Amino acid sequence: RPSPDIQVKELDKRASGQAFEVILATPAPDAKGEFPLSPPKKKDVSLEEIQRKLDAAEERRKNHEAEVLKHLAEKREHEKEVQQKAMEENNNFSKMAEEKLNQKMEANKENRTAIMAAMNEKFKEKDKKLEEVRKNKETKDPNSEEGTSEN
Repeated sequence: RPSPDIQVKELDKRASGQAFEVILATPAPDAKGEFPLSPPKKKDVSLEEIQRKLDAAEERRKNHEAEVLKHLAEKREHEKEVQQKAMEENNNFSKMAEEKLNQKMEANKENRTAIMAAMNEKFKEKDKKLEEVRKNKETKDPNSEEGTSEN
């Protein structure tokens, strides 16, 4: 339903569609207040308002910068802790390796000493047997030794 301000006039009716002409009534003189043609004027911004906004922006920037620096410091601290831990683990590994090596060397030294003592013991026993054989030979045949030495 058209309102009283709008008139619709049928122009042409065809099989493909219809054509209309829409005629708007002239607006009332008091309607100008409802649709202002110019945008509303901005309120005047005072110098104090501008300075306050600049100060707030500066404060935000400083806070952001401090936050970034804090994160960087935390990251560096974490990196130092990781490096320190790695160094400690490396030192512990080196100490353990050195201890194991010293233990092996000590065990080898003890084994070598034990083997040498066993060999010395065998040689002493052989020397005793040889000595006994010599004594037995001398007691059984005292001349044979002298005879062999004269020839």
